[in-house]
Amino acid sequence: MSHYQQDDVITNLSDNEHFQEVVDRALANPARRNVLRGGVGLAAASTLPLLASCGGGGDAVASTGTGVAPLQQASALTFNAVAKSIADDVMLPPGYTYQVLHATGDRINTSIPAYSNLGTEADDWAQRIGDHHDGMDIFFIDSAGRATREDTGRAVLAVNHESSADAHFFHPRGQTTGGVNGKKFSQFGGWDLLDRPVDEVLKEINHHGVSLVEIVRGTDGRWSVDLASNRNRRVTAQTLMRINGPAAHINDIRRFMVTRFDTTGVSSRGTLNNCGHGTTPWGTYLACEENWAFYFNMPKGSNPVSPREQASRARYGVPSAPIAMAATSSTSQGWFTASRGDDRFDRWDLSAAGAAADGSQDFRNEANTFGYNVEIDPLDPRSLPRKRVAMGRFAHEAAVVGIPVAGQPLAFYMGCDSQNEYVYKFVTAANWDPADFGRGLVAGDKYLDEGKLYVAKFNDTGRGEWIELTITDTRIQNYSTYVFANQADVFVNARHAATAVGATKMDRPEWGAVNPVNGDVYFTMTNNSSRNIGNTDAANPRAYAGSNGSTGSGNPNGHIIRLKEDGTRATATAFDWDIFLFGAPAAAPANLSGLSENNDFSSPDGLWFSKKTGICWIQTDDGAFTGSTNCMLLAALPGKVGDGQAITVNNTLGGTEAQQSFIGAALGDAKLRRFLVGPKGCEITGITETPDGKAIFVNIQHPGERTAALGMAADFTFQSTWPAGSASAGNYGPAGSLRPRSATIVIRRTDGGVIGAE
Repeated sequence: MSHYQQDDVITNLSDNEHFQEVVDRALANPARRNVLRGGVGLAAASTLPLLASCGGGGDAVASTGTGVAPLQQASALTFNAVAKSIADDVMLPPGYTYQVLHATGDRINTSIPAYSNLGTEADDWAQRIGDHHDGMDIFFIDSAGRATREDTGRAVLAVNHESSADAHFFHPRGQTTGGVNGKKFSQFGGWDLLDRPVDEVLKEINHHGVSLVEIVRGTDGRWSVDLASNRNRRVTAQTLMRINGPAAHINDIRRFMVTRFDTTGVSSRGTLNNCGHGTTPWGTYLACEENWAFYFNMPKGSNPVSPREQASRARYGVPSAPIAMAATSSTSQGWFTASRGDDRFDRWDLSAAGAAADGSQDFRNEANTFGYNVEIDPLDPRSLPRKRVAMGRFAHEAAVVGIPVAGQPLAFYMGCDSQNEYVYKFVTAANWDPADFGRGLVAGDKYLDEGKLYVAKFNDTGRGEWIELTITDTRIQNYSTYVFANQADVFVNARHAATAVGATKMDRPEWGAVNPVNGDVYFTMTNNSSRNIGNTDAANPRAYAGSNGSTGSGNPNGHIIRLKEDGTRATATAFDWDIFLFGAPAAAPANLSGLSENNDFSSPDGLWFSKKTGICWIQTDDGAFTGSTNCMLLAALPGKVGDGQAITVNNTLGGTEAQQSFIGAALGDAKLRRFLVGPKGCEITGITETPDGKAIFVNIQHPGERTAALGMAADFTFQSTWPAGSASAGNYGPAGSLRPRSATIVIRRTDGGVIGAE
């Protein structure tokens, strides 16, 4: 996710306990205190074994019922570590090469011209690849056009598109305010603006969402987009979608979604800021809506909404009162100003403009239609995407499924990407039937509309529990900050419900991933600038000032936490946990994981496991380590929850503090290496592979992100010119334009071997 986004805004102001409080209670227990006292300092782990409860349970994973044999973990990484780099290019190990598959603005059919990369096109982004490539996955097609798990050399690639922080590249001289070219509209600074040009706003709205394109592998092994395929399509911020949820609560759910566009609340328009993603065992794609709250406004002079709605909005960072700036100021993109009276733009104005209290005459409820997992059938362009309300509404970063077991429910794990937010789980009511593979959204209706939503509470013992979010819980019934009306309210205001039941505040839970070897569930905690002495905890134990190229304080380098369900069951209500890796510069005192120059990293974000090799691929979105290196992709061969030690972290930020925690076994250079470093200003995010493991697809997001900060003159002072200015990328793009673009690349070994490991 982009560096300067709403995930840095704290909306969880509850007094839910941090881990420090539960640790303090544990220290009062003599038996537990003796274990914790065995820890060591910040730079190393103790030699004491972790408690048996942390990592307990069997390691065997039940048969999946998917027709896929259980994975055996690769034994060794087979590439030389890539050095840190600040070059404006993609750096790979010797023996590896890459191609650009597609980039921002590329057409998805032949009915429109090739992209100029000069911003001169009118709005035709419903027929072009979107911007800020993020989560993605690949869906293979058999000779009859049906879904298959086999590599047929033909597939649909689904790619998320996250934000519009670099929207100035879509226009000839950058974003305009009041029609004045060359003056960038400040989405964060809140400049005064007049009505924004309609065509500019439509471009910015329509480059959001998801790109789905059919790709084919040539005889030379290179992949390309089939521009003639009728499966190529864009799902944008204006695409019609259906609101789905449990049958018993669907009418109450749809009351939250009533707008002037659909007074029944049955449908909504579009998806925004699709960052992390998920796939389902039946072969569909989940596009997760992350920082969607950022695009809405309450212009000065707006009619206020009800106090109850204000309380709901405040918890999500959605404007809940008229802005106190000039009448035409905005802290968003200002989409609502483009043309008053036009629903395409009025929908971004959340004021209560109409007389009807249910919102049917205005768009006061429009923000309620965002914040969900959006299910898309990648092989059926006629299908209507579904917003799966039962999986909760928050800043969804990922929705990763546990190992499917025939005859048992499925579990989907989800993070809410903001400081001090929570980790969630959705457990299906229906048991998994492998015969549902290929049934598309019909299967999705079966599994994702009925189930239980849980939130995680982490305990100091290395154990944790899942708490169901249900209106029958008296803590939710008696919650004073927001008064819940029914179970539909719990789904739509899941953040409030999670706070009510005492969930554990976490440090920006971003991507999740499930280890296909043993079912362990991993989550990245990217960083946290608000961490300090007194509010560290066992799961977020560091508070330190950045060093060795780092900036910021608190936990500027982030870490990865993992958990193991009791019995590796989807329905488990308890789990064990530890911290897999801590990010840090190699020479920094905060380097708890013993990282070297070959594998030190900062701000883990994307996370994904290869089903061929078992490699845990770690992608970074870093603003703290960029003085030394651009963002990167690392390969790790992980162990299991509980394979490490208890530690004591001696924090020194604003005082001194000894914080106890748990850490996984050290990997060293043998099991953790840097595989790729990206071009300047980029984030590395999104990864998938072919089933044989011989090609991986990786997304390079927003190269040249700081171009705007470097100057928005008409000639653009570019931070990056990738991929057009890169020989290794084939100088990809139209001649005569060096504007940087997000892109999907395909990486292969020159000898045709398996990527990364054996």
